[in-house]
Amino acid sequence: MDPISYERAADLNGALRSAQQPGSMYIGGGTNLLDLMKGGVTRPVRLVDITRIGGLDTIATLPDGGLRIGALVRNSDAANHALIRERYPLLSQAFLAGASPQLRNMATVGGNLMQRTRCPYFYDTAFAQCNKRLPGSGCAAIEGLNRTHAIFGASSQCIAVNPSDMNVALAALDAVVRVHGPNGERAVPIGEFHRLPGDRPDIDTTLQMAELITAVDLPPPLFSEHAHYLKVRDRASYAFALVSVAAALQMEGSTVRSARIALGGVAHKPWRAIAAERMLTGHALTDANLREAASSAVSDARPQRDNAFKVELAQRTIVRAVNQAAGRTGGFA
Repeated sequence: MDPISYERAADLNGALRSAQQPGSMYIGGGTNLLDLMKGGVTRPVRLVDITRIGGLDTIATLPDGGLRIGALVRNSDAANHALIRERYPLLSQAFLAGASPQLRNMATVGGNLMQRTRCPYFYDTAFAQCNKRLPGSGCAAIEGLNRTHAIFGASSQCIAVNPSDMNVALAALDAVVRVHGPNGERAVPIGEFHRLPGDRPDIDTTLQMAELITAVDLPPPLFSEHAHYLKVRDRASYAFALVSVAAALQMEGSTVRSARIALGGVAHKPWRAIAAERMLTGHALTDANLREAASSAVSDARPQRDNAFKVELAQRTIVRAVNQAAGRTGGFA
């Protein structure tokens, strides 16, 4: 391993100053970054420890009734926080679906937002072709084993997927990511935070140089009564999603007044099913309407050789997640 310098930031301004030095990276829980370093995928020359910065590990109610979750809040603490469980059950469920209890005890909300793909060609440096790891080298997954890869938003440069469960729930809830950098503070809607690969798959987010995530803001709770996070994976625990669905509804009797549906495991970023949301909104939640909405959600899917099954799986998972959110009996379409 190459030599690495380490600095523990005492405050936000100190962290921002240190992170502007070439080769610097922030470290919080380190559950993803340390794996990448040990495998030689990421090679920082300086680690800026942000875990002692005050005020980043709290959860507080906002004036509008929303909630602010500090970037250093541990995933397990967020999942079990009374306000999140009561007002944002979708997010609590997504936290608990991720990783293992041991990892959730260390992983932070900010780090989860920055979590990198688990594409095996990215993680294994024995593979020379990976545009995300070595820009311009090619994408081994396109002609390789691509069962777990993207069916939406991919490019000729990369077909990797975002692995986070939390991100999918945040997308459905229209969260806002708060970041601080050398040029001040920004508020980034979650839908604009992660990037599609395009011709620069090595860049995962829209963060600018040395910017640090400080919090995630949730809007006032609208979906506390009807929400469900469903994760379909190869084994029951400690596995990443083949397809996941975050479904949140506002119901008036059997009529959907508002719907939010986001998918995970299918794209380089959480994938909102906008067409499906619109088809459900204002209509009775019937089996026929739900199947039609689920079908519309995958109309633009472009599967790879090994993952065409994800197209049908996504439809079935949407149907089941929405039914469970609404408290209806019924399983897959």
